[in-house]
Amino acid sequence: MRARKRPCNRPGRAVRPSNRSGLKKQGVPFIILERSNCIASLWQNRTHDRLKLHLPKKFCQLPYIPFPENFPEYPTKHQFIDYLKSYAKRFELDPKFNESVRSAKYDETCGLWRVKTVSNDGSGVEYICRWVVVASGENAEKVVPEFEGLHDFGGNVIHACDYKSGEVYRGKRVLVVGCGNSGMEVSLDLCHYNAIPSMVVRNSVHVLPREIFGKSTFELGVSLMKWMPIWVVDKILLAASRLLLGNIEKYGLKRPSMGPLQLKNKQGKTPVLDIGTLSKIKSGDIKIVPGIKKFIHGGVELVNGQILEIDSVILATGYSSNVPSWLKESDFFSKDGFPISQFTNGLKGKNGLYAVGFTRRGLSGASLDAIRVAQDIGKIWKTETKQKNHSAGFSCHLKCKQ
Repeated sequence: MRARKRPCNRPGRAVRPSNRSGLKKQGVPFIILERSNCIASLWQNRTHDRLKLHLPKKFCQLPYIPFPENFPEYPTKHQFIDYLKSYAKRFELDPKFNESVRSAKYDETCGLWRVKTVSNDGSGVEYICRWVVVASGENAEKVVPEFEGLHDFGGNVIHACDYKSGEVYRGKRVLVVGCGNSGMEVSLDLCHYNAIPSMVVRNSVHVLPREIFGKSTFELGVSLMKWMPIWVVDKILLAASRLLLGNIEKYGLKRPSMGPLQLKNKQGKTPVLDIGTLSKIKSGDIKIVPGIKKFIHGGVELVNGQILEIDSVILATGYSSNVPSWLKESDFFSKDGFPISQFTNGLKGKNGLYAVGFTRRGLSGASLDAIRVAQDIGKIWKTETKQKNHSAGFSCHLKCKQ
């Protein structure tokens, strides 16, 4: 019976390097499970070529190692990938690639987690572990809404995660469905290649300048919130945006009634940080159109009755968490794959379950959560190992071939 209490020291699932380095620094052994074939698979495989970080680099760096000084304020996609690769190499992180978690369930009998995985070749493994850190991210799966008539359209249809460059769209009429940061950036990139983009704006959206008088809008907001209520900061940011960007509503971009920071905190909706798209909208190079009623062969009928002839469709319709599909637990995560409540000590559920990267606060938020989670696990690990020094030879984890 005593053996059931002995720690099996490897969290069953971890994806973000920030959390792994914290565990390693505290001497906690672990296993990293990664369903893809590389570090930072979202950045390497599911982003367009011209992508840059939206926020200044100091807000996107992982714990213990800053970005190289020679990197620009807003690193490119390839610079960020290089940074993540060097980070993994520095801390000797060795993920088990091509292993997808099929289920993770807490076994009440033995007091440990059972994490079952499947590899690309169809073989399976079951890991028995003391802790599970869910770090699969907010954007694990693409969201593809159902549209009437889409199968009859006849043209090329892809999700924004599969978009790499506008090169293949030169001279083409492209419908971009969605007006978040992805939709805005894809539309702008299409303009660089002389495509003819139309962007569907169905809901209200906050568009803010990336910088206000030479200072990052995000950084300004964070600084002001130290001294002012969030609603006051929102008013300041919106006033500055109106001054710098003008009245965007006359171009078909209606602002939400709630301020951008309040909306982010309450609903997780990220404001768009403009990097040049708005000027293309003002010039008419990007056409704003209302919601979609249905697709027809070679075109789309909009909710206002307008028929728009198009050649291709790019669905910038967002992403979702996939946690409910594999985590067999209902108290900590909701049906939409996000933690139901946030705990003071990082994000902590029952029986050694943790979450990192689900606070909708980007890389900086994930890094802070990761540090707290790693510290909490490290504290428990040190306490339990001190109490069981005579059990130092106990196996770190159990791995059962299926």
